[in-house]
Amino acid sequence: MVITSLIVIFVIGYLAIALEHPLKIDKTASALLLGMVMWIVYALGADSILPIINPDQLKAYIDGTPLAQESLFNQSLAYVINVQIVENLGEITQTLLFLIGAMTIVELVDVHGGFCIITNNIKARDKKTLLWVLCGTTFILSAVLDNLTTTIVMVMLLRKLVSSQRDRWLYAGMIVIAANTGGAWSPIGDVTTIMLWVKGNVTAPALIEFVSLPSIVALIVPLVIVSRQLRGKLGEMTPPSSPSNAVYTCTHREQITLFTLGICGLIFVPVFKTFTHLPPFIGMLLVLGMLWVFTECFYNGKKMLDRAKEHRIPRVISRIDMPSILFFLGILMAVAVLQATGVLASLAAWLDTNVHSVYIINILLGVLSSIVDNVPLVAAAMGMYPIADATATGYAAHFVVDGCFWEFLSYCAGVGGSILIIGSAAGVIAMGLEKISFGWYLKKFSLPALLGYLAGAGVYIIEVELIKPLLM
Repeated sequence: MVITSLIVIFVIGYLAIALEHPLKIDKTASALLLGMVMWIVYALGADSILPIINPDQLKAYIDGTPLAQESLFNQSLAYVINVQIVENLGEITQTLLFLIGAMTIVELVDVHGGFCIITNNIKARDKKTLLWVLCGTTFILSAVLDNLTTTIVMVMLLRKLVSSQRDRWLYAGMIVIAANTGGAWSPIGDVTTIMLWVKGNVTAPALIEFVSLPSIVALIVPLVIVSRQLRGKLGEMTPPSSPSNAVYTCTHREQITLFTLGICGLIFVPVFKTFTHLPPFIGMLLVLGMLWVFTECFYNGKKMLDRAKEHRIPRVISRIDMPSILFFLGILMAVAVLQATGVLASLAAWLDTNVHSVYIINILLGVLSSIVDNVPLVAAAMGMYPIADATATGYAAHFVVDGCFWEFLSYCAGVGGSILIIGSAAGVIAMGLEKISFGWYLKKFSLPALLGYLAGAGVYIIEVELIKPLLM
């Protein structure tokens, strides 16, 4: 009964998240409510679940403690509170702290006008050439920053370069695809890759080595198709200016300094984890701490106006997207309940029996991510399939660290969201900034995005089946 109730609650909450715009209820509110309600229901009914799902762990927890004399209800409740909630929250917090640090660094670069260094140097006038330049820039930027921030920067640039709405929508649609494909092969390029990397399912070198080429193919296929719709040259371009939210105009040298420090800091994080094996959030917060000290020394050493305080990190932190952080908290906590109750393990067993192909499972998850948010999909997949031992053989070998299931999941969840404009954060933000209609994107981009997605998936399968064995 409790398991059924949890599944029903999760489905209702998931629908509320997916139908955010028709319901006019922010998905963060739905996710937080979903996560907390599920833990309450589970905690109050844990005495009917734990003795079946985790009997050994429960017994080991209560043996030798005063809880041994308590009722099964109190024993189960204590285990949920002191073990399961603490363990799951610890894992989730690592991801959230990493995101907070990364978002603060990106916002710091932006408030100092650092991204103008890139946008001011885009001089292409031919429409097709500009499309390739913008998509290439977006692809690289989203791997270093994240696909959401990169989309905002590039769409705002479009308004300076392209006056025709029809052309601008074509550019914006391709920017969405480029941002998603660029984030799929980088450990810090998308929330889903961050989740897989932080949890230890994938390592940065393997992700880059085997997912970058499929991601490039997934971009080039729709890029070739869409570029055929553009002809001629642009009119006179208006040079991009510093961010409108900047109240203190930074010098060009200051822009270069903050841009260089910010980008190098983000790139340093995967290197830090590779050499120290410490959790990635420690490296990210280390970089943030160093940037914080640098900016404090920089501003303390100059006689600045009070309005320049907007550029200091205490103000910058207040501008990061906290609703997104809380959304991830809510949805990851909800998925943690499904994992703790064995629901995800049962689903994984069903897929193993009836599908038994990591490629088909991931391709279906990628298509599904174009309809619903890819964060809970990836979280659910991670809960369904624990990381296998390095000595695993046969089907289980797909789930070892850097196994093809995890690498392909990174690709499919990131790139598959481009099939529909509502399937990714990049698509939603472009839809909002440029007022792109769902139907227009469906008509113009869904098929090219799907063809690119399947082509990239084919490239990855070829890599794994033919090339990877030769390298081992």
